Amino acid sequence: MEFENSPDIESLGLKLGCGVTAINYLDALEILRKIIFKNKKIPALTNKIENIDIRTLDQGHIIPNMSSPNLRGIWYPLGYEDFQ
Repeated sequence: MEFENSPDIESLGLKLGCGVTAINYLDALEILRKIIFKNKKIPALTNKIENIDIRTLDQGHIIPNMSSPNLRGIWYPLGYEDFQ
């Protein structure tokens, strides 16, 4: 998921977007709201890709800085992967 650029997005490390594994789109938004945005409003999305092939992601930055996309939760950027 990619967000409209803002100082908040940059401070959260989301300038390149966020990778989320979820049950469905609404579940992904709920994970974002709870884990990254701490129950505040989610900034405007500029792009979302469902069922992304991680081989198409930036090999120099995103791939080395992500956790397993096989588990429900945030897998990019690192630091948000302790979701239950």
